[in-house]
Amino acid sequence: MAKKQKGTGQQSGTIILNKKARHDFHIDEKFEAGLVLTGWEVKSLRAGKAQLVDSYVLLKDGEAWLVGSQIQPLTTVSTHIVADPLRDRKLLLHRKELAKLFSAVQQKGQTCICTALYWKKHIVKCEIAIARGKKEFDKRATQKERDWQRQKQRLMRQ
Repeated sequence: MAKKQKGTGQQSGTIILNKKARHDFHIDEKFEAGLVLTGWEVKSLRAGKAQLVDSYVLLKDGEAWLVGSQIQPLTTVSTHIVADPLRDRKLLLHRKELAKLFSAVQQKGQTCICTALYWKKHIVKCEIAIARGKKEFDKRATQKERDWQRQKQRLMRQ
């Protein structure tokens, strides 16, 4: 019997990362959430037509919603479907995780952001994080640290 290959095709790994989130926020805790999508959105994600730059997680009425993410429809989508690339998408979380997110966001300076979209088997998952905003001097310090690590690696190679 032939073994089934793991991670074949385009459905393995990360779809998109929110690099700006790591630059603008200190990430405290991460969660994995399911994402409610329509058929055309899944097809667009397979093609890599997604953007998370200005997205965030809105917590209201005991539910979590991904707001501001953009999934561009493919040109081959049929005409009877009205595709809204900026629609709010519901996040699927356990009750305890939602309670933890609600209590964290109530604290001053805490927010909830989306850091990545990725495939887990055949399902699209969203990595969300509780984060605190960075000040300008924090961003500069992070950049200096990154530059120093790069220089140190170069010196070690020589």
